[in-house]
Amino acid sequence: MSILLGAYYDGIEIYREEKIVYARFLVPHQVISTCRAAGGLREDLTYLYNHQSCEPNQHDRPFDRLASQNPLTYRRAICSRFGLPDQECATLGTAANMRNAAIEHAKFRELEVVAVCTGGVATNAGRAGDPADFYEVNGAFERIGEHEQVSHGTINTLLFISRELTPGAMVRAVMTATEAKTAVLQELAVSSRYSDGLATGTGTDQIGIAARLHTDIPLTGAGKHCILGELIGKTVHDAVCATLRMQEGLSPERQRSAVIHLERFGVTGASFLEKIEAHLDQADAALIRNNFECVERDPIVVASVAAIVHIRDKVSWGILPASCAAEIWATYGAQIAAAVSGDYARLDIYRGALAAKRYGYTNPDLVSLVAHAVALGFREKWRDRARDEVFHTD
Repeated sequence: MSILLGAYYDGIEIYREEKIVYARFLVPHQVISTCRAAGGLREDLTYLYNHQSCEPNQHDRPFDRLASQNPLTYRRAICSRFGLPDQECATLGTAANMRNAAIEHAKFRELEVVAVCTGGVATNAGRAGDPADFYEVNGAFERIGEHEQVSHGTINTLLFISRELTPGAMVRAVMTATEAKTAVLQELAVSSRYSDGLATGTGTDQIGIAARLHTDIPLTGAGKHCILGELIGKTVHDAVCATLRMQEGLSPERQRSAVIHLERFGVTGASFLEKIEAHLDQADAALIRNNFECVERDPIVVASVAAIVHIRDKVSWGILPASCAAEIWATYGAQIAAAVSGDYARLDIYRGALAAKRYGYTNPDLVSLVAHAVALGFREKWRDRARDEVFHTD
C-alpha cells in the first residue's frame, strides 16, 4: 500500500511503498539524474524514485546486481512490481531503508525546494581522488584494484524545485547539492575507507533533480550566492544529516570520540588501547581498560586529539612543512596528555617526554604519539592528585 508522504507546490506527490520512495509529477518537470537507464537531462519523465534493492551488509542478491549490470532490466522489474511506467521513470538504487528517508522543505516567496535523502556511509565512504578498483571497457567493468569487496553504502538525493531552471542551472544545482552532502560528512568527521583522508561522499552516490517546467522565465542561478542555492544547500544538508542519524545512528554526539578521529590512520579501539597500555604498569593498564570509553570520549580529550589530527592534515596538504612535524607532535601531544590528566602545569614535562621519542611524520608515528600522550596523562590523572587530597594539611 502506498503512503503519501507529502504534496508540494501543486507539482509533486511523494509516496513510500515497501522498499521504494517515489515522486509523481502532477505537472511537467525537467529532470537531471545519474540514472543509468534514463539519466542525463530529460523532459519526458513522470516519476523519479529511490529503491532499496538489498540489506546494507552481507546481502548479495542477483536482483541487486542488475542495477549495475543491466540497468534497463532492473528499472523494468522495479516498475513492474510497483505499477510504474518504466519508460517514464528515472531510478536511484541503494541498500538504505526507505523508512529512514528524510524529507526537508524550504520556501522563499514563490520558490520552493524539497529534498528527499537516504544514506549510509559506514563501509563505503570515500574521498574524491581515492584509488579506484574498476576500469570500464566496452560496457563492462574490469576489476583492477586490490580493495576487498565492501558492503553497500550510498547517499541518494532526490531534489524538487518549484521553478523552471535553465540546463546550466540544473547542472549547477547538482554541484550545490553535492557540496551540501560533503559539508555534512566534513562536520561529522567521516573517514574514507580507501585512504587516510576525510570522506567527501561514497563510491555509489546518486542524485536526481526535478524542476517544474513552464513556470516563468527560467532561473539561471543555483549557486551559493542565489536564494535557490541557499535553499538547495539547506534542505540537502539537513536531509542528509537526518537520514544518516536514522539509518546508522551517525550524529555529532556519536562522533565525539578520539578513536573515531584516528580511525582513518588504521586505528581501532582495541589497537589504540593496546598501544596505550604498553606505556602503563599493570594496575593503570587494567584501570584504563575498564574505563576506556570514558577517557576516549571525554570532550577535552577529543578536542585535543581532533586538533592534532587537523594539524596533521595541514602538514599533509603542504600548509605546514613536514620538517616541523616532530615539534608539532610534541607540542600538541602535550595538550592531549594534559587533557587526560587535567594538570596543565605539567605541559612542559609532557612535551619533553614526547619530544625525546622524536616521533616521525607517518600515520603509525602519529597514532603512537597520541597513545603515548594519553598514557602520560592517565598515569597522573589519579595517583598524585589522590595523594594530595588525602595528605594535604593547612
